[in-house]
Amino acid sequence: MPSYAQDVPLYVNGVESSLLAETNPLVRAAIISLFTWRRAEPDDVVDDTKWGWWGDNVSAVDGDKIGSRLWLLAREKLTQDTMNRAVQYAQEALAWFVEDGVASRVTVTAQRIQVSGMGLTATIYRVNQPPLELRFSDVWSLINNV
Repeated sequence: MPSYAQDVPLYVNGVESSLLAETNPLVRAAIISLFTWRRAEPDDVVDDTKWGWWGDNVSAVDGDKIGSRLWLLAREKLTQDTMNRAVQYAQEALAWFVEDGVASRVTVTAQRIQVSGMGLTATIYRVNQPPLELRFSDVWSLINNV
């Protein structure tokens, strides 16, 4: 389980719940998808290396990748463009829920938290079940290891 659970409060369907992150496989899968470092794309700007999980290079499924590219935002200023990219990276990371038939769709929004913070809300619209809303209250601190 990623250590973020102790650092950034997680709200599941409006209720703070780090325990659910440990016991619910869907919540756990979303956390892993968002907060592990996916390999950078060839056109991503990074320092001398393509950071990310080495396993993306040897996946049994061609093109299958784990994690997100949210880590690429760590050295950027928190602007609207940065928040838009955070939404894009989070949607990319959670797209497998739809591709694998777990959800009919996934939406992600970013919210400015005071002057120097950003929250993310991901809603997973499960097939034949109520939607699951995951709200991460201070993703910006997590991305920047603050």
